[in-house]
Amino acid sequence: MLIILIVIIGMCAALIIYGYLSLNEPVIMNAEEELPHPEGKLYEKITITAIGDCLMHNTQIWSGQQADGSFNFDTFFTPVKQLIEEGDYCSANFEAPMAGPVSGYTGYPLFNSPDEIADTFKQAGIDLIITANNHILDKGYKGALRTMEVLHSRGLDTTGTYTSLEESQQFLIKDIRGVKVGYLAYSYSTNGIPVPAEHPYFFNYLQPEKVLQDIALLRPQVDVVVLVLHWGQEYQPRPTEDQRKMAYEFISAGADIILGSHPHVIQTMETIKIEDRDAFVIYSMGNFISHQRGQERNSGIVLKIELVKNFKDGRTKLKSVTYTPTYSHSYTDNGRTFFRVVPVEETINKIESGKEPYFSQSDLPVLNSVLTHTRNQLGDPIFYDS
Repeated sequence: MLIILIVIIGMCAALIIYGYLSLNEPVIMNAEEELPHPEGKLYEKITITAIGDCLMHNTQIWSGQQADGSFNFDTFFTPVKQLIEEGDYCSANFEAPMAGPVSGYTGYPLFNSPDEIADTFKQAGIDLIITANNHILDKGYKGALRTMEVLHSRGLDTTGTYTSLEESQQFLIKDIRGVKVGYLAYSYSTNGIPVPAEHPYFFNYLQPEKVLQDIALLRPQVDVVVLVLHWGQEYQPRPTEDQRKMAYEFISAGADIILGSHPHVIQTMETIKIEDRDAFVIYSMGNFISHQRGQERNSGIVLKIELVKNFKDGRTKLKSVTYTPTYSHSYTDNGRTFFRVVPVEETINKIESGKEPYFSQSDLPVLNSVLTHTRNQLGDPIFYDS
């Protein structure tokens, strides 16, 4: 009996020791096991939205002036707020500094907008303001710094210009439910206004070597690389050969999405396939809001891109690219001129049903032309194999 008891005690001790060691061993995940998701999902779908050039001409500025001297631009995006907010994260290209009232509020050619436009962006559901464009230095370096300060104070992200060397060395990465999206932005020019020699880090020029270097550094840190490029020729309906070459080069290096701005008209979009990977480029999203002349210069879109991450293999793929055509509309109410961006197809339906207060039947040809032209430029929505 004593021998049996000793054997039993020994076996129990061995089991206890084995259990202790097992509990304290590091867990090694098999290569085929899924990566951890914050909520234990195997897949996650996210949506990013984007809009094109947001300009502030004199007429737009003064349309927002109130009796007490302040400004309010809430009419601008109210009709499209729901579309913008359908995405998890929305970017916009804003082509005007906010240098303050001392510099005087001005439109083209040297823009300077009231701070209240930043509030309007935030209230509309926009998250990221692209500041790498040819107008950021319209009111000088100090005006550009103040612009970024105003945007940041409203809780808006910026990229493409930087307030310090340290800031310029940090990529903008957004973690959207476990899907990491990195944004990079560059511009071809500052309209001849020099970046201060003592602050060379301030502005991201569109230099292919620099872009490729940044993609190489950002790519291992994220699931999706988005480039926002201020490029191309103004008012031209097609991208240049240089744009196409750069797009292919950047996508080959690891970019997943390229969002174009600057031409002020909508240009084409396409899928570029690199081996087993689909990437998307739209060469210009057009003007989102402006007071330029001509329907093509007041045509824009709300772009909607869906992506899906597979937490089993760690890959994130494009699921779909869709868009809603928009129109920058100036209208009169109680003797004053106001501006707003409207969804074209929905507005046509409202006119036809008599529910649109600021358009009439006589406006239908213009809106139908905008709708047709936008669809001709961009083609059908894109749906990818999952």
